[in-house]
Amino acid sequence: MSFKDHFSSHAAGYAAYRPTYPPELVTFLADTSPATSIAIDCGCGTGQLSIPLAGRFDRVVALDASAAQIASAPAHPRVEYRVAGAEATGEPGGSADLVTVAQAAHWFDLDRFYTEARRVLRRGGILALITYGVVETDRDIDLAVQHFYRDVIGPYWPPERRDVDTGYRHLAFPFSEIPYPPLAIEAVWSLAEFLGYVDTWSAVRAAEKVVGREPMDAFADALEAAWGDPDHRRTIRWPLSMRIARL
Repeated sequence: MSFKDHFSSHAAGYAAYRPTYPPELVTFLADTSPATSIAIDCGCGTGQLSIPLAGRFDRVVALDASAAQIASAPAHPRVEYRVAGAEATGEPGGSADLVTVAQAAHWFDLDRFYTEARRVLRRGGILALITYGVVETDRDIDLAVQHFYRDVIGPYWPPERRDVDTGYRHLAFPFSEIPYPPLAIEAVWSLAEFLGYVDTWSAVRAAEKVVGREPMDAFADALEAAWGDPDHRRTIRWPLSMRIARL
């Protein structure tokens, strides 16, 4: 499977506006793992999960196939960034306590990735696929976002987006799963911050190549009308869905 690069051209926006994962997720993953020596974060983007993991793990190996994403990731003394695919981490066999994939598993060659996860994880190590779908916020904003997401740019989403929309439930996962607590990402954003996040969507990029900026500009106008004071900060939530196994 070739690398489908939907994000390199806007790596700086990805770093600025993609939400980071909550400390409760990191606590759960660290407490579930057999130890906290090494975590491998595959498809790490600009470190949205890698950096939080470094708060609990001695070493985090953060891999992404996009050199632009890695170049835009913030430095951290316990995070080692590397331009590499998830299917070949370059780490020794049986070395990792945790392998994570946050909002990226739908891009992988899963058969090869699972073979690599089995190889690199130590006995009892944890594999965690993590995803989030459309945001949840105040109802008036939700209506505008849902219309834009499904009706306006819906045709421009890559086919892999269906796996995100279903919370990875239909993604192949040939392991005995373990339960996880209800968790969500939360942010408190102004209008500009929210629009910056929407502008990172792969479907927005695809639509821009075909029809230009008009759909995004029209959405920004509609959202501004619904938002009110652009400096007013609203709570944004992304409920998390996960597939987790102990290998």
